[in-house]
Amino acid sequence: MKLVSLLTFILLYTPSVYSQDELLNILSDELDREWEVLKQAEEPAYYISYRVEDQYTATIGASLGSIVQHNDNKVRLGQVDIRVGDYTKDNTREVNSLYGFNSYGSYGSHNLPIDNEKKAIQQALWKATHDKYNQAVKAFRLVDSQDDDKKEVSDFSKEKSNEYFEDHSLVVPNMDGWDKKLKRLSSLFTENPYILNGNVNISSSANRSYLVDTEGTKVVRNKYRTQLTISADIVTEDDEVIPFHKTYNVKFPEDLPSFESLTDDIEGMMRTLDQLRVAPLAEPFTGPALLHPRAAGVFFHEIFGHRIEGHRLKSDTDGQTFKEKVGTKVLPEFVNIYSDPTRKDYDGKYLNGYYRYDDEGIASRKVEVVKNGILKTFLMSRSPLEKVKNSNGHGRSNIGLKPVARQSNLIIEANETYDHQELRSLLIKECEKQGKEYGYYFVDVEGGFTRTDRYATNAFNILPILVYRIYIDERPDELVRGVDLIGTPLAMFAEIMAMSNETEVFNGICGAESGNVPVSAVSPGLFVRRIETQKKPIEKQKDILPILERPKTSQTN
Repeated sequence: MKLVSLLTFILLYTPSVYSQDELLNILSDELDREWEVLKQAEEPAYYISYRVEDQYTATIGASLGSIVQHNDNKVRLGQVDIRVGDYTKDNTREVNSLYGFNSYGSYGSHNLPIDNEKKAIQQALWKATHDKYNQAVKAFRLVDSQDDDKKEVSDFSKEKSNEYFEDHSLVVPNMDGWDKKLKRLSSLFTENPYILNGNVNISSSANRSYLVDTEGTKVVRNKYRTQLTISADIVTEDDEVIPFHKTYNVKFPEDLPSFESLTDDIEGMMRTLDQLRVAPLAEPFTGPALLHPRAAGVFFHEIFGHRIEGHRLKSDTDGQTFKEKVGTKVLPEFVNIYSDPTRKDYDGKYLNGYYRYDDEGIASRKVEVVKNGILKTFLMSRSPLEKVKNSNGHGRSNIGLKPVARQSNLIIEANETYDHQELRSLLIKECEKQGKEYGYYFVDVEGGFTRTDRYATNAFNILPILVYRIYIDERPDELVRGVDLIGTPLAMFAEIMAMSNETEVFNGICGAESGNVPVSAVSPGLFVRRIETQKKPIEKQKDILPILERPKTSQTN
């Protein structure tokens, strides 16, 4: 549904008195009604929760000086969770069957009426609850018929219930003037004849999230996020298409950099793209490397962060890299790592992974994961482990998916640091020791991915977009293209030799089995004794490049 009001700065206001939130009352009343019946059913439910989100989203996209999309949307989504059995064993347990593993974790979401019409909302919740209960019973019968009851690990942790209510003053995104800004910004890319696409997109959302359950939890939160992405593709001399992008994550549109600053960034991107267009294609390499703090943040997020997400470590399909390593050294002794969703910023820089309560209604908290290189614990949802019985506020998901342990603000700090020039000296000395002509400097990355399961190589792939060779002689640093940073986690951790005295924040969106969640990684730069690279997949455009030159364009006023 289109919202004209999304284009203005509006406060949606109702009194902040807890009992006066109309939707919360409707959810609570229907939950109580369903609970009274289902807890006494022949196969009783022992837990029910309703999760609902009012989502307001505004998106504008521009390409080469023209608006290509402008969407305003309002939707209300609901999700029902029902557990049959008890806390020790229920319908969510992973069991193998003729049809593969029990996958009750795919909850699904339902559209609810966007106005607070009680009877209509109750009807929708009643139908969703009925369907979910039947699914839960079938799943529990499968669990009960095949599980040998020898597992000591419960399926759901017992937690203290929480009540938290944010004032119903939801700030709807102010998108005034952004059409004109994006047209002018994207038109800058028309100045370069080698650029195929030049896009600038902004998306801003304001969500009001409700969670009520039969344990007594009632959590109502307002969540805001704005992302602006600048992207462009350029054709190299050998007809390869190189993509390049820059992303900004903030709370509100007005928190984004100024128009002048964004203009400078685009002009800088085009200079970099011109350099990449003629840069040499790198060959596979193994040897020393430096990682800029931004690249190091993604490195730790992918290689380390996903392997400390607790729910993975109870799955028989996971590689369980660190499951038996609590209390042992997993990183150099100068490394400390913690996850802290309670932090809104780091040294004044916005953190994308901030939240007060997770998606299971558990209060967020700082979790010390590594101290002086020693692994202390894991990030936990309400899915317990043998030695970690309770959640530490990291159960996260998109609505419609089962919350599992996910990263939030992953922060890496060092007890001993070096400045950048000292790290370069260490790199050059190590290159000489290994007989290498040069080492690599990874300046920026677009992201990465990792595999943690045991049915494929337990490896990672970091996707750099800006990589330099640092030569051991007097030659200047050389920009190269076509490099992917690859490896296996335990081998790579053993090669970390030093960290810089400068840190950077990498804000992004992490995609995994429970959906896309906002995260941050804060890290110093790294000196790594040995890395491995492979050639990046190449997108060739030789056969489909335009025959004619691009039409003449001028910058939009």
